[in-house]
Amino acid sequence: MKLKLALKHIGLPVLIASGLLTAGGSFAATSQTTNQSETTSQPETAAAEQPAKPSFEQYTAALRQEAEQKGYDKALLDDVFSSLTFHERVVKADQSQPEVVETLSTYLPKRVSEIRITMARGFYQQYLPQLEKIGEKYGVQPRFIVALWGLESSFGRFMGTYSIPSALATLAYDGRRETFFRQEFFNALDILAEGHISFADMKGSWAGAMGQSQFMPSSFLAYAQDGDGDGKKDIWTNQLDVFASIANYLKNQDWDNSITWGREVILPEGFDTSLAIQRGSLARSAWLGRWNDSARSLAKWNELGVRRLNGTALPERQMQAALILPDGDAGRAFLGYDNYKSLMHWNRSYYFVTSVGHLADQIIAE
Repeated sequence: MKLKLALKHIGLPVLIASGLLTAGGSFAATSQTTNQSETTSQPETAAAEQPAKPSFEQYTAALRQEAEQKGYDKALLDDVFSSLTFHERVVKADQSQPEVVETLSTYLPKRVSEIRITMARGFYQQYLPQLEKIGEKYGVQPRFIVALWGLESSFGRFMGTYSIPSALATLAYDGRRETFFRQEFFNALDILAEGHISFADMKGSWAGAMGQSQFMPSSFLAYAQDGDGDGKKDIWTNQLDVFASIANYLKNQDWDNSITWGREVILPEGFDTSLAIQRGSLARSAWLGRWNDSARSLAKWNELGVRRLNGTALPERQMQAALILPDGDAGRAFLGYDNYKSLMHWNRSYYFVTSVGHLADQIIAE
């Protein structure tokens, strides 16, 4: 069942920032006393020459050979490899660093603008019957499905125009994260081989994220759903597939539809901020350890003086929450519930996850 979006195109700012940093190494010189006759009698050792990097064409030829060994259909490989293109802009986007330092207070109004809130409410009402069925099946509140849809692709209006195989081949060739992007390239071939989308229509972002849910190919293979039973998982044009795929992703990250995402709170004067999740980029397992270190019952946070924004006590519910300070001690404070943790699996960014929760709240706000 394919449903068309009816709203007029409205330009919205889309923030995409890469936080990658490369570091170069150098050899340390060691001081050593040598006999002059020894130094003059030994030939100077030339530095080992590094093999020249293959051209993009040579690299993709090797990719094709590997694909053939994996048993992909020749006609599919002819289509894909005959049009693979190296995109210099993709490499520059991957290597770029953000020039503007954001705070949550500057980020949220851009990502959760009044226009986006209005659109989210409209689509929520438009698709509510379908969303409720999907939400019941997967155990996810519809407002969070719409919030993720809106923030990832502006409700399907901005999905990216890069050929996914070309973008992934470019990033693999660049070499900074070759293993990851090389595997994603073959994941994309798997999706094409399964017939979910044509090669010509397999478009997405420069980073390889696809469709209205902006799934990487690996996420597609793990979580994409056939929401209307037509035999295809189409996250590009089929709204029911998009909604079901988003909901299935959250379900697989232990989403609990009996609770919300979290809430903004006020900390008392002199509060011990070491109780918050300590900041810093970590692997997910290490970050989960920090979450567990911070997590306490709402009753305990009440005892510590944490209050709602209106100054009243926290809800009397038997649930755990971790304290999150996206901008450090001087910034805004949030208690994140287990669903916040689930959203951090989607995108491990406090700003992004907080924007999802904020938009979801605004969708149903009176």
